[in-house]
Amino acid sequence: MSQEGAMHKDEFHLKFFMCVIQSRQLVRTPQRTAGEASTSSMLIPKPPTKTDTLKSLDTLDDPDTVRSIPVFKTEWIMTHEEHHAAKTLGIGKAIAVLTSGGDAQGMNAAVRAVVRVGIFTGARVFFVHEGYQGLVDGGDNIKEATWESVSMMLQLGGTVIGSARCKDFREREGRLRAAYNLKAGKITDEEATKSSYLNIVGLVGSIDNDFCGTDMTIGTDSALHRIIEIVDAITTTAQSHQRTFVLEVMGRHCGYLALVTSLSCGADWVFIPECPPDDDWEEHLCRRLSETRTRGSRLNIIIVAEGAIDRNGKPITSEDIKNLVVKRLGYDTRVTVLGHVQRGGTPSAFDRILGSRMGVEAVMALLEGTPDTPACVVSLSGNQAVRLPLMECVQVTKDVTKAMEEKKFDEALKLRGRSFMNNWEVYKLLAHVRPPVSKSGSHTVAVMNVGAPAAGMNAAVRSTVRIGLIQGNRVLVVHDGFEGLAKGQIEEAGWSYVGGWTGQGGSKLGTKRTLPKKSFEQISANITKFNIQGLVIIGGFEAYTGGLELMEGRKQFDELCIPFVVIPATVSNNVPGSDFSVGADTALNTICTTCDRIKQSAAGTKRRVFIIETMGGYCGYLATMAGLAAGADAAYIFEEPFTIRDLQANVEHLVQKMKTTVKRGLVLRNEKCNENYTTDFIFNLYSEEGKGIFDSRKNVLGHMQQGGSPTPFDRNFATKMGAKAMNWMSGKIKESYRNGRIFANTPDSGCVLGMRKRALLFQPVTELQGQTDFEHRIPKEQWWLKLRPILKILAKYEIDLDTSDHAHLEHITRKRSGEGAV
Repeated sequence: MSQEGAMHKDEFHLKFFMCVIQSRQLVRTPQRTAGEASTSSMLIPKPPTKTDTLKSLDTLDDPDTVRSIPVFKTEWIMTHEEHHAAKTLGIGKAIAVLTSGGDAQGMNAAVRAVVRVGIFTGARVFFVHEGYQGLVDGGDNIKEATWESVSMMLQLGGTVIGSARCKDFREREGRLRAAYNLKAGKITDEEATKSSYLNIVGLVGSIDNDFCGTDMTIGTDSALHRIIEIVDAITTTAQSHQRTFVLEVMGRHCGYLALVTSLSCGADWVFIPECPPDDDWEEHLCRRLSETRTRGSRLNIIIVAEGAIDRNGKPITSEDIKNLVVKRLGYDTRVTVLGHVQRGGTPSAFDRILGSRMGVEAVMALLEGTPDTPACVVSLSGNQAVRLPLMECVQVTKDVTKAMEEKKFDEALKLRGRSFMNNWEVYKLLAHVRPPVSKSGSHTVAVMNVGAPAAGMNAAVRSTVRIGLIQGNRVLVVHDGFEGLAKGQIEEAGWSYVGGWTGQGGSKLGTKRTLPKKSFEQISANITKFNIQGLVIIGGFEAYTGGLELMEGRKQFDELCIPFVVIPATVSNNVPGSDFSVGADTALNTICTTCDRIKQSAAGTKRRVFIIETMGGYCGYLATMAGLAAGADAAYIFEEPFTIRDLQANVEHLVQKMKTTVKRGLVLRNEKCNENYTTDFIFNLYSEEGKGIFDSRKNVLGHMQQGGSPTPFDRNFATKMGAKAMNWMSGKIKESYRNGRIFANTPDSGCVLGMRKRALLFQPVTELQGQTDFEHRIPKEQWWLKLRPILKILAKYEIDLDTSDHAHLEHITRKRSGEGAV
């Protein structure tokens, strides 16, 4: 299987690699019986030559360690001589791709990436239709894939190549039939020796997000989109009639969907299998619902995972909850079971990008593998693709189920990982902790929005206000940013003030781009007047710049010597110190949905190219990621300079594309990518050069990218960021208390809270100055630029692909009670 060179037509089955995209239920290696050929060895890239620089993926998130899972992370760095080898890595090899188990949105994106990257490397790629059942049945279920055969896949939900749960493959006879089908006939001793192993890489497609070892499985984000759409719709009717709604979501063994939904919609209660309620939960639930109504709420929302249980393992059903509320409180209560609607629909931008990235990584893992490397599953850690030993991840996943069966719920929660635990802790704070009545001895914290509006700002404000109130603080809200702070547009916020804000777009507080430097005197006076002791600033690049000005102003005004923290919130995703900003995901989905509709409009007219202008200022994040999610042919950005020759090459590429069965094109342009090559210029160029071959159309999306309800990702991200910021603020205020007043003048008293790779970090704004291009309002280094080659490869450009196998073996840590570090 490691031999290179040309293959005879009848030999291709001997050189199959397997890329399996499946749900958790079938992520397992079947046990071999005595004498059965070893055809299920699974491979990932070569182990590193050095292991003395091991470090933990979760060092910053989870210092506790008991179970270690080694991780191979590919660094895409290679010499010029290695580039040609990368594009010929697959010659003489074949890859089969199948989807199995329950379908999940985003599977098609992964299949598309596997096919196109496999073909790019010179390999032959084959579809196995109907999952493992198709592998066992053979025949027409195994067909060779072409570049054009996956052209319409990206925006489709489900799995185009079909999926099935197969009992036959779990038996030796069924696996032998599958092996014969891969070879296209009986296997001789010589052929068995030649093909003694089969390389397999798994991608987890599951809406439940129930596989340990990855932050998100393919399909989870899309399922959350479906759920939140329904919750938002139900909320309006519930308010009209003062009703209580009990919504049942999927999650037989994992409560991730229910938990994140509860955070994203501000639910009153959530039931999940990992954390059963206390024995007196009925009393607690009714008291909670009654208190919510007393504070002025006209509705109650309760989220139930289908696998919810009590402490004794007895199921808690949505009907049980409804009957309880009706009997004890007399509230008009309705039940909605969402069912399979959660699996359907168009995949979100996140799932398209995740599926594409995982598909690329899977092909690289297959083609770089050797017989000596362990089994592999491609996973997501923070914003990085990593390769994990498959069977270790399966074992940890089984351990979760076992812990729940044995009623060791604390252990099950820890095994789910730090991210799941953080979600749970934030939910408990916001839904189960009563704010203190007295604020004696409390601190005063002000919250404000700065810069352009972004979806998710209101969720961040709500979380910040309520966590502040729970901690016993007095919380003020500032209208219209720094301008409002200077004019005294400040008022106190109570618990109900921010009720229902989670799902609302824009900025309820109002936001402006005004910076504080010209109003230091008025701002200082109002800080003293309202006794403001800490400031939470939610906004974009202006919020970051304003923070720097506040640090500078401390030299003149002692009143500015108070702690402040910036929560990045901008569609441009251009705040230094954070890989992601609140609002960027919502804007990305808006662009993606618009591109889908535009592409659909071209399905009838044919031979049409659309030029779409996106927001972002000088930052090309939206254009690049939307291009990857929408299947664009090109994406022009400021960070990657281009010339007229590049434009000419793109036009020629589209001319060639029009000769295929796919007769449409999509080109994205960041609004400030080039001052001369404007959207009009590119449109006119394409129109002129495409005469007689294709028509051109242009569309400037404009401010629609800043509007709309925030996505589940932005709601959840903003909620957790607000909670973390306020926890930091309370500690920093106490730390800065001197001589009867707050005095904070150290660099770490003014920070940006950002996500960096795998952790949420507080970074002093002064330390981020050196990482900032102030002229163009962007960070000097941006992680997403490494994804640009994937965009070009999937659009069928002949480029150099960086696929070095300089992998670093790391460890992902899990905690299991009663065991020592492994």
